[in-house]
Amino acid sequence: MFNFMKKKPTAQTETPEQQAARDSAIDKVLLGYHVGDTSIATMVTGLERNGGELTLELRLPHESDLESIQQALGQLLQPHGIQTIHMNVRISAPMKGAEANLPKAMPKTTNAMDSQSKPVAKSDDSTVNAEPPITKPAPTQASLSAHPRIRHIIVVASGKGGVGKSTTTVNIALALQKLGNRVGVLDADIYGPSMPAMLGVGSVRPELENEQFVPINAHGLAMLSIGSLLDGDNTPVAWRGPKATGALMQLYNQTNWPQLDYLVIDMPPGTGDIQLTLAQRIPVTGAVIVTTPQHIALLDAQKGIEMFNKTNIPVLGVVENMALHTCSNCNHTEAIFGTGGGEKIAEQYQVPLLGQLPLASAIRAQVDKGEPSVLVDDEFASYYLSIAKNIETNINKFAKPVDDKRIF
Repeated sequence: MFNFMKKKPTAQTETPEQQAARDSAIDKVLLGYHVGDTSIATMVTGLERNGGELTLELRLPHESDLESIQQALGQLLQPHGIQTIHMNVRISAPMKGAEANLPKAMPKTTNAMDSQSKPVAKSDDSTVNAEPPITKPAPTQASLSAHPRIRHIIVVASGKGGVGKSTTTVNIALALQKLGNRVGVLDADIYGPSMPAMLGVGSVRPELENEQFVPINAHGLAMLSIGSLLDGDNTPVAWRGPKATGALMQLYNQTNWPQLDYLVIDMPPGTGDIQLTLAQRIPVTGAVIVTTPQHIALLDAQKGIEMFNKTNIPVLGVVENMALHTCSNCNHTEAIFGTGGGEKIAEQYQVPLLGQLPLASAIRAQVDKGEPSVLVDDEFASYYLSIAKNIETNINKFAKPVDDKRIF
């Protein structure tokens, strides 16, 4: 998991470039170190770096030589500033044998190497504790308690990119706010964050308070995005799935969200790691599906709906974007991407058609300027206000019980 902040600040703070270089070097070491014929990187189920300390969650083959692995990794990682390695290891059970050979969970900690390049004694927590196999199923929405300060969490999703999901998200959030609600926006599109630019706060960085992010005030919205933590608009987020999902959970959990009626989450396109992690760990009230009338877009939107159905997240409705285009010269109206697609998929899954949005260059131009249509109250703002009203009509029946005793 990627750390945005260090719990134990060092005397000299790393620059983002130094952090990225060190993380990359660690990745290369793990990729290059093999247990048998297999790279240990494929056995890593969790990774966290805190200054000179590295914590690895590992699932290793039966009869792995933990001592050798620890010492080898210590020698390889010491040149990259890693002084202490914490290893939480689960040993896979052998193919043969009975209950006597259950998997073992073994937290181990070792100092990598001292300045003389000599091994340092392991700390006292390097004991071996036997545990039964993991049989607990993944968390479900029914087992998640609502956030103590957030009444409803809405995810805006699409099965594919290019359907105007983020533009729709930011305008829906502003529309819900215009209806008198306290609204926040979480940009979960880790690989392609766009909320800061669309809200005109691309150059603003969130503050830290008691090791938690303070959301950026974007026209009254409490907004946070991975894009607000990057050095520039052209900085890529080239992370593997576990690192990206870890970043999402940090943005959600390590943020001091104010009292909100709605937290609107802009999801990445598709049905991958981030979507599944969110479905298992964030208490979602419901999902809004954005599609275009185009047949291919509808096929992908169906996959998105099916994923939410399987993860027990209610679908609040469908928004059909780019439904009609009106020529600015002759006022001729044409359905460029087809007709009836949103209505068809809404009917198929028995969910509301929340609204149909036009294909208009002015909507695009407004978000490019950081001033979305609802914010400037242009001729298209009414479309988003209608969608927001439709969301509010039925959302309370999906609300989750609040756990007032939850502590972060």
